Amino acid sequence: MEYLIRPVEEKDLDQLVLLCERHAAYEQAVYSSVGKSEKLQKALFSENPKLFCLVVESSEELVGYSTYTFDFSTWDAALFLHMDCLYLDPVFRGAGIGVVILEILKKIAIEKECINIQWQTPLFNDRAIKFYKRLGAIEKEKMRFSLEV
Repeated sequence: MEYLIRPVEEKDLDQLVLLCERHAAYEQAVYSSVGKSEKLQKALFSENPKLFCLVVESSEELVGYSTYTFDFSTWDAALFLHMDCLYLDPVFRGAGIGVVILEILKKIAIEKECINIQWQTPLFNDRAIKFYKRLGAIEKEKMRFSLEV
């Protein structure tokens, strides 16, 4: 299985939105693609990006992505890398691509002097939970809340 992991490019935005839609469906979440390409363009490609993204390309088509931001932990008094999304089309799961992505993110976190990488996954996503535990990730049980503004 041939693939390339690379930073997202502006030409990828429409395919990235489609991957986001598939990711949301997989996580049983509501998703609207309306206006997302423009908003992602601004977040990813402005002078001071708010979001960073790696894409997985195979046969000139995007088959996965990982987005991340940098945040600050009050308790640790240090930066951490927050992996917002990690998604691979089903055919590409189990091929070691997720491991490679996390290794790339580790290198980025070290370069940026982050204390750790943090993320969340739905409780029903058993496959992802097993994958993360195999990598040595430690789970922290918390409830995630969202308040519309």
